[in-house]
Amino acid sequence: MNLYTMLRAREAASRPIRVGLIGAGKFGTMFLAQAIRTPGLHVMGVADLQPEGVRQRAQAVDWPAERIAARSLDEAAHHGSTFVTDYVRAILTDPRVEVVVEATGSPEAGLSHALTAIEHGKHVIMVNVEGDVLAGAILAEKAARAGVVYSYAYGDQPALICELVDTVRTNGFIVTAAGKGNRFVTGSNEITPDTVWASRGITAEKAKAAGMNPQMFTSFTDGTKAAIESAAVANACGMESPSEGLLFPPCGIDDLPGVMRPASEGGVLEAKNRVEIAASTQRDGTPIPNDLRWGVFVVFEGPSDYACRCFGEYGVRTDSTGRYAAIHRPFHLIGLELGVSIASAALRGESTGNSREFRADVAAVAKKDLAIGEVLDGEGGYTVWGRCLPAATSLARNLLPVGLAHSVRTTRAVKAGEAITWGDVTGLPDSDALRLRRELEARHRAAHAFPALAK
Repeated sequence: MNLYTMLRAREAASRPIRVGLIGAGKFGTMFLAQAIRTPGLHVMGVADLQPEGVRQRAQAVDWPAERIAARSLDEAAHHGSTFVTDYVRAILTDPRVEVVVEATGSPEAGLSHALTAIEHGKHVIMVNVEGDVLAGAILAEKAARAGVVYSYAYGDQPALICELVDTVRTNGFIVTAAGKGNRFVTGSNEITPDTVWASRGITAEKAKAAGMNPQMFTSFTDGTKAAIESAAVANACGMESPSEGLLFPPCGIDDLPGVMRPASEGGVLEAKNRVEIAASTQRDGTPIPNDLRWGVFVVFEGPSDYACRCFGEYGVRTDSTGRYAAIHRPFHLIGLELGVSIASAALRGESTGNSREFRADVAAVAKKDLAIGEVLDGEGGYTVWGRCLPAATSLARNLLPVGLAHSVRTTRAVKAGEAITWGDVTGLPDSDALRLRRELEARHRAAHAFPALAK
């Protein structure tokens, strides 16, 4: 409860936390909107492929033009202003930057940026969950060895779910399920950037006017983003993925304890300690009362008759038995809340959630029939969507992670709905992302006696 006090102390000492932001799209802009109002925080540099666009967006969220007019990091550090550049390495390596926020959304770029930042002694706030699911546990280990923090971004749903899980476990309860709400209807996995706006009941013109990215919203709609964020929670909290992918049971807030419990007790789960998504509509799109579309939840079990009686006495939402209970947060403020992660890392040396293990993975699944030689276009595109699976299943089947399923060609015809394997594609570029992923897989295989890696 003292982050704000600590920030004010840094402000009073003229030692604000110096932050470098990599990628200033929607999330980054939301962060900038609050960063300028937060004591003890100095966004020293912003790296983006379109610097002028960053300046325009910053001014749109009340940044004075002179605040983002620094011509170098030296000038920014000296005058308390911000240097905007398209040269990312300048920010990643500058010794004055304490915290790097990776918000590009590109898994390959994100892993490379995070790795460089860690090597240069900086805390990393990984908004880029896509990159984390590829190899986050390796980055967290490297960060720990370097004496810095690698963290999920508070305000994004994985960190908020981790917070709920940690709270419940800290108080001695048994986690049954944790996750978030998400719209999911029949045919969602087939949505493409051409059909996403109609599926959400808005026009392409309205979406464009609002600056909405069709690829990003396709990922939100086709189940891929839900899979990625669920896998991140599983890897951070020691939870499990459903054996063949998320179920997306339609479920309102009042129904969470009854639905998100084991099937043997009337719910939908294979077992306890599962990540799952509460669909905010019926499969035909019919709204569900009190849906959790924007929020997060944890369902937990009372460990004693006494605890369960207390649930009833204090108005806790439970299932019909009174044993399973749920708490939820009905919204998340995305980049507007990011300051919590930055302050936690720099002032407490603590993350707001990070990958600790490789328990869950997100495999690429064909969105349509794919011909030999077809080029995959990755998350939110026309060719694949992502399915959350146990890591052991993904490795045993040699499945290609969705984070690497772009700009590569298929070597065989793949039917719609079929998972894609490493052997089904060619042209994977040598990159930090691929190397880190191979390191993660090799360690897991060695620890669990899996067969050798396919080449």
